[in-house]
Amino acid sequence: MTGKDVARLEEAGDTIPPGTRINITFLAGEDTTTRLTAARAVKRLGFVPVPHISARRLPSRPALEEFLGGLAADGTAENVFVVGGDPARPEGPYEDALSVLRTGLLHRHGVRHVGITGYPDGHPGIADHALWTALADKAAAITAASFTGDVITQFGFDVDPVLAWLEDLRARGVHLPVRIGVPGPAGVRRLLGYATRFGVGTSASVARKYGFSLTNLMGTTGPDRFLHALAERCDPARHGVVKVHFYTFGGLRTTAEWITGFRQRNTSAPPAA
Repeated sequence: MTGKDVARLEEAGDTIPPGTRINITFLAGEDTTTRLTAARAVKRLGFVPVPHISARRLPSRPALEEFLGGLAADGTAENVFVVGGDPARPEGPYEDALSVLRTGLLHRHGVRHVGITGYPDGHPGIADHALWTALADKAAAITAASFTGDVITQFGFDVDPVLAWLEDLRARGVHLPVRIGVPGPAGVRRLLGYATRFGVGTSASVARKYGFSLTNLMGTTGPDRFLHALAERCDPARHGVVKVHFYTFGGLRTTAEWITGFRQRNTSAPPAA
């Protein structure tokens, strides 16, 4: 959810299982008060708030301390997700997520669990070797600071690169649990727009495998085929602990209701985030 989605979360609350982890984005144009209010709402409704910290959007160390201090005061600081962020140039002293992890401020304000990013489809603006180095360094920093942690990946339409990336991740010695990003049901045009923005592969063959056509952008599609393939082919011995994280591109309630239906139809569905 975004900081401005509190009303939508309240509307969807009865469709989401208690204790579900709900990420709260750190978008441009939303202030600290908006983000803190959203985290409080998530907690009030019986879910686990996971506030995002966007390193490159932080204007100063005091701004980071103010945000963390607000979370701590509200009892919503235990879980955070730390990401580099979109700005091409940092707005303050933090170049990337690792620089935030190394401040020591997370522990000081009661953070216990840290999520970081993973990119099975790569990143349009970052070379693969840099992505791997950053991921390994962040995982090591999480372990060194005695946090628990996990990796939340970008969403994708093809299970093949996801499974190959997971094997590579484990071979590189990173054994944090991974939550594979999965788009909730949404319009094809909207999904393709997000895919273009985040560098996700959308060839005709990948689209067919996922369940939509590049020649028909007016429909809506869900991740049924993707999740079935992931469940069938994921091997804990090779891929480690794997769960899923839903991106609610089609809306919070729509995604939650779809998840409920999918679970009812498939008793062996993978656990949700």
